[in-house]
Amino acid sequence: MSGQKQAINIGIVGGTGYTGVELLRILSRHPQANICYLTSRSEAGRAVHEIFPSLRGVCDVVFSDMTDAVMAQMAAECDVVFFATPHGVAMTHTPALIAQGVKVIDLGADFRLQSLGDFERWYGMAHSCADVLANAIYGLPEVNRQKIATAAVIANPGCYPTTAILGLKPVIDAENAQGEPLVSGRIIIDAKSGISGAGRQGKLAISYAETADNFSAYGVAGHRHTPEICQGVNEILSAKFAQKIRFVPHLVPMIRGMFSTIHVPLSQQGALVDWQGQFESAYRDEYFIDVLPTGILPETRSVKASNKLRISVHQDDDMLTILVVQDNLVKGAAGQAVQNMNILFDLPETTGLELVAVMP
Repeated sequence: MSGQKQAINIGIVGGTGYTGVELLRILSRHPQANICYLTSRSEAGRAVHEIFPSLRGVCDVVFSDMTDAVMAQMAAECDVVFFATPHGVAMTHTPALIAQGVKVIDLGADFRLQSLGDFERWYGMAHSCADVLANAIYGLPEVNRQKIATAAVIANPGCYPTTAILGLKPVIDAENAQGEPLVSGRIIIDAKSGISGAGRQGKLAISYAETADNFSAYGVAGHRHTPEICQGVNEILSAKFAQKIRFVPHLVPMIRGMFSTIHVPLSQQGALVDWQGQFESAYRDEYFIDVLPTGILPETRSVKASNKLRISVHQDDDMLTILVVQDNLVKGAAGQAVQNMNILFDLPETTGLELVAVMP
């Protein structure tokens, strides 16, 4: 490793899911990344390429069981540990890791919601380390870059909230700057995700026969990403005027990709804003956010396997429509986690992430 920076010793807990393998794919080409530990209870003792043939000759790590001894070794030897696990796992092990000075990046939900009540309601369990949660930083680099740089625990955002919060950030910023409401009613987020967003699991509802040639909504009565989106818009973006949000997700018959269409009703003053210019200005210096020219609409294939998020803006008098696409497994998960790692270790955010989208 010939770079100017020292190698970053990395542990990954939960490496057999889609986000776990994306982490491996991205980190395998990261010049400072040294993957020391990779855990899986079900695949312990097997090499990565036995599970994921695409990584043959690229990543030669062997899966370990997630025993207390292995976690203790991570605490002693790793600089950062990623959790790509179901909720409840990261909060169990994070206190011991950060006590040893290890940075934690959780791709799950354990540290996303600051409200203990919301966490318990939406995830069905009490939080086991409220003190750690209180100091966790929401890992949306384009919003929280400075806080991420000194964080001990980073809550990697959910995939849908990433599109929603970044899609709405220029609107909230403009409203805060003008000091008057530019939004006149409830914001509607109509979002669609590929099947990989449901994880790598054997459930009938996400089997090929059930999802192919089909398009369905879910979580209409309430979805756990709704409080995360509301928290992101109203608290993390520090909205001066509280925003009401209606979020409905859909499952579409493709493997990966996410498309969120956000409808924002505008006030009389909001209808006068040059929203194309506002979005271009807001994201001019953000490498991973591409605001498309007027009249050009985004497609999910334009971001597939990349860490890019592309946005298009369309205005009809008093209605602003924001169209946002990303790869749910990259900018919506593993790529953003690596972006956070780069900030933590004072590396250029693009390190290991200059991934060109796969076409077609």
